Amino acid sequence: MSKPLILVTNDDGITSAGIKKLIYLMAEIGEVVVVAPDSPQSGMGHAITVGDTLRINRNDIFGDIEAYECSGTPADCVKLAKYELFPDRKFDLVVSGINHGSNSSISVLYSGTMSAAIEAAIEGMPAIGFSLCDYDHDADFSHIDDTLLHIARETLKKGMPKGIALNVNFPEKREQPIKGIKVCRQANAKFEDAFDEREDPYGRKYYWMVGSLVNHDKGEDNDEWAIAHNYVSIVPCQFDLTGYFAINYFNDEWDI
Repeated sequence: MSKPLILVTNDDGITSAGIKKLIYLMAEIGEVVVVAPDSPQSGMGHAITVGDTLRINRNDIFGDIEAYECSGTPADCVKLAKYELFPDRKFDLVVSGINHGSNSSISVLYSGTMSAAIEAAIEGMPAIGFSLCDYDHDADFSHIDDTLLHIARETLKKGMPKGIALNVNFPEKREQPIKGIKVCRQANAKFEDAFDEREDPYGRKYYWMVGSLVNHDKGEDNDEWAIAHNYVSIVPCQFDLTGYFAINYFNDEWDI
């Protein structure tokens, strides 16, 4: 039997350590092709390139694995893979990452990593975004292999509900091994932003965004809790943003 076809992408760029790790793990279970940004695209969310050129170049950075670098966003990479680079092939799985840093709670809205996975879900493909909650340039990925492969194999074997992409976050490496996997909801957390006002060498004012994530969620069934307690969190995400609970409110309370 032929191996499953797996598309690998990310938002940290094709030369990042995380995508290299993900590619070689996926190569253990399938035929891998890569389409990834040619430069870092963190925080791009679900942006797509409109009104500008898109360029794709073959890159032999991963040896025999067919790989392309793209000038566009992570969502662009998925679209180009499906419609231009491999139009006659069906992807059995799309994986994005491994992101350097957390994509838990509200970060899913800003994440290029997760937007690539969600774009794949929009196109009807099983998709997973993987992130490691460690922002260090030399982050240690060695503790996640078995769990990541297990999640990918389960997806290939059992499938995924239509319109769903998985947001998977691994805790940083600690003295104790990972306790297990928790299927969670997104925590009620948000960024409390602040901006440093600075001057460039020409005396022109600019701003640098700082601030931090503040978790207002006291529950034990959310991704922030799971990660803090050394579990791998899995949050099923959907691209339908309709607030269904509010439909009756507007129909009943507003003069429509």
